[in-house]
This record gives sequence, structure tokens and C-alpha cells, in this order.
Amino acid sequence: MGNGSLPPLTPRKSPRQGRSIATVDAIFEATIQVLLSDGPTRLNTTRVARRAGVSVGTLYQYFPNKQALLFAVLEQHLAMLADAVEKACYESQGANIETIAGAVVKAYLNARMAQSEISPALYLIAMELDARKLIELATRRSEEAIETLLSSASDGRFTDPYVIAQTITAVIFGTVPAFCMRVMPHAASVEAEKQLTVMFRSYLAASCNAA
Repeated sequence: MGNGSLPPLTPRKSPRQGRSIATVDAIFEATIQVLLSDGPTRLNTTRVARRAGVSVGTLYQYFPNKQALLFAVLEQHLAMLADAVEKACYESQGANIETIAGAVVKAYLNARMAQSEISPALYLIAMELDARKLIELATRRSEEAIETLLSSASDGRFTDPYVIAQTITAVIFGTVPAFCMRVMPHAASVEAEKQLTVMFRSYLAASCNAA
């Protein structure tokens, strides 16, 4: 679907007061529930509003159409992933390379698994809508956080931490299609964490100069 054929994806307004924030949160939660029960094709604003306990008119105060609502849900999901990576990087400042690799992988996968049941729907939404800017924003935030973390490593120095951070981010966000096309069971998540951690530890060890 080209950009010219997309309906407006920008919310009509952002919630500022407690009641409005609670309303939008209820709409988001209802959207996720309808995605789980009916899928993205059958989802419509009427079903979401009914599930959220609000009128369709109230929903339209914030989102002009179904696509804008789904775009906002995807934006929230990607922001959650970036938030998790940033938090893990902040909390792991000054750690050794082995700890750094494990912290980044665990943070990303834990955040991904928090909404694993709607991953297939989110994948379809990202494919249908032009989500490139959202994905770029999430990856850029993650790159910057990982670069800062690598620069603080206690047991090594990296010649170009920015390039390494780009590579790591590309790998973890590059798993999105594989993980999102199906619901990822817990056992698969555990194995993915193990394999990605081994990969990153080896990569970081090969890329650093001992302190």
C-alpha cells in the first residue's frame, strides 16, 4: 500500500488530563483485546469502542479512523521495546562485556514477550501501514543507548562502539519478522535468549581491546 492511499494516521488530539489518559488507555487495551479475539481484518472502531466502554464518537475524538488507532498501538509497542532497551542499558552502565550482552538481549526479549500473543497482528499492521519512521525511531533510540553502554564497559574498549551498537540493534530488531509472524512460546523465547546472548558475547569479545 503506497503512502498516497493511506488514510490519516495522526491522532486528532493527545490526552492531557487524567480522565482523558484513562480513556485512551482503555481504548488501547480494548484494541489489543479485539486484535486477539477477532484479528486485524475484523477489527473496527465500533468493536473497539464497545469493548472499551466508550462511544464511537469518543474514540473518534482521539483517532480519526481504524488505521490511525492501529498505528498508535504499533507506535506504543515499538516505544515499549526501546524503553526496555534504554532502561537495561542505563542500569548496566560500567558492567563487563558478558553482562552487557545478556542485559540487552534479556530486556528486548522480555519486552517482546509481554505482548507475544498479538505479535502476528502487529506484524501485519506494520506491513500494511507505513511504519518505517516508527521503526527507525525505536532502533535509533536503542542504538544510542547501546553505544553509551558499550563505551562504559569495565573490561574493554571498542574502537567504534557506534558501528557495533548499530549491528547489535539490527540483529535484535531484525528478529521482529521471525518472532512476529507467529506467537512465540516461552520455550522458544528462552532458547532465543540463549542463542542471541552467546552471539553477542562472542561478537563483543572479538571487537574489543582489553582494558
